Amino acid sequence: MTYRPAEVGLAVKRLQYRHHRALSQALAPLGLSLVQWDTLHHLHRKPDASLHDLAVLTFQTDQSFGSLATRMADRGLIERVAGPGRAVRHQLTEEGARLRAAGQDAVDAVVESSFHDLSPAQLDQLGELLDLALGADPTA
Repeated sequence: MTYRPAEVGLAVKRLQYRHHRALSQALAPLGLSLVQWDTLHHLHRKPDASLHDLAVLTFQTDQSFGSLATRMADRGLIERVAGPGRAVRHQLTEEGARLRAAGQDAVDAVVESSFHDLSPAQLDQLGELLDLALGADPTA
């Protein structure tokens, strides 16, 4: 079968939508939204990320991420710390780290269920193809 780019793009969007719905449902018992868990995930991976970096990584504007960060700090999931100059950085609290780890298990289960019919070689190939389409260097 020959796939047209529009068909592939739509399939990617359908998979993303399915993941979003399933992840939102899986994270709800932890009291987390998907964007909150994603924030915890990115802070775990890049603890010195700026507010702008975190906004970009979580697909938000700086303003909307600032509001989210305030709510998450009020809830005790992250804390604000002084950065260089006037910059404010964020870091995980103990509770934020605990919920990130618990959420990771839920995320892994949801995403792995989407790809269970792919062999390891097919999964690697899909990842490489998506990296290529995104312009990423798969060897980096």
